[in-house]
Order: sequence, then C-alpha cells, then structure tokens
Amino acid sequence: MDQHIQIDRRFLYLSTAFITLLVVANIVSTKVISVWGMILPAAVIGYPLTYLLTDAISELYGEKNAKQVVYAGFFANLLMIVFVQATIFLPPAPFWPLQESYEGIMSSSLRIVVASLLSYFVAQMVDVKLFHAIRRKTGEKSFWLRKNVSTAISQLLDTSIFIVIAFAGTMPSEALISMIGFQYLVKTAIAAIDTPISYLLIQGMKKKPTTMEGNAYGRV
Repeated sequence: MDQHIQIDRRFLYLSTAFITLLVVANIVSTKVISVWGMILPAAVIGYPLTYLLTDAISELYGEKNAKQVVYAGFFANLLMIVFVQATIFLPPAPFWPLQESYEGIMSSSLRIVVASLLSYFVAQMVDVKLFHAIRRKTGEKSFWLRKNVSTAISQLLDTSIFIVIAFAGTMPSEALISMIGFQYLVKTAIAAIDTPISYLLIQGMKKKPTTMEGNAYGRV
C-alpha cells in the first residue's frame, strides 16, 4: 500500500544542521586551542550554534518536536562513538603508519564520553523547557529574551556538568572553576552575537513552507 508522506524541508535542514554540528563538535573537541590566552576545546566554535538551532526549531515547530531533535542528537552521538571505536580496533593496513596517531586523536576516555553525553542531554532539554516556559509568558513577542535566557542558563549547566565530570580530581578546584568561567564566557558571547542571525533564520523559515513529497519507500 502506497503511503503518501510530506516532509517539511525547513525542519529537515534545521535538524540536519543541528545533528551535524553536534557530532562534529564531539569529534573536534579532542583539539585544544588558545584564544586570547583562554584555553578552550576546538568545539567551542561550533557547538554553541546548536542552541541557536534548538531555539529556532522550538520557535517554529514547538516543544515536542524540539525534544525529538534533542533525542535524535543523543542517538547520533552514541552511533558516532560506536563506529569511531570500531574503526580504532580494526587492524590497520600494513603500509599505513598512522594507527597510533589516529588512536590518540579519535579515542576518548569513558569519562569524557559520559561527561559529553550527559552534559549535552541535560542542557539541551533544559534549554527547550525554559524556552517554552518563557514563551508561554511572553507569547510570540520577545524571542530575543527567551532565546538568550534559556541559552545562558543551559550553557552554564552544559559547561559545568561536562568539566566537573570530565576533570574533577585531575586538577585543582581553582582550575576547574577557571575552565568553566572561560568556556561559559565564550559560549554566552557567541549566543549574544548570533541573536540577529536567529531572527533572520526564523523570519526566513516562516515564509511559505516547502515540502518534499514521496511514499513509504522513500521516492521523492
């Protein structure tokens, strides 16, 4: 039986961008960078944008759909971890000399993996809940308020949970607090700067919906 379906292109592209940024952030986070004297994971340049996308999806498609995207991101991260670990354990070709370097870059300790997954899931779900709690108070007005307040609080949770779980006991408490402060400062600055981009994105997406049509077998 041919089951006709419609997929909103906007939701598809927003969700794809969210999951892509999320997975790539977890891969590139193995590199540590120095920006104006601040030591940060390389993921800091892309990961904060996931909150922009979560808020855009929340604004356009509601709380339930935003949560589904967060769940999908969690699953995508788990899948990425499984396949990356599988490639590490596969025997390298005899002529390929980079196995040790590959392992050093791509492998993560269990502690880092747990910290990353837990901080992501808790913070993103809090972001969605806070965004819609504020939206129920403000209606369609003041998108900038619910976007920045929900992001600021959830980013603090994200940064704190990750650093504490990943590094507690390996360095002095002062160093942990310093890392949390530096990363939170950069993430909230990015969130504030990208607010105009959020407005442009949402206004563009509010135009006439575009859909991909097909059937249950995936033809479009």
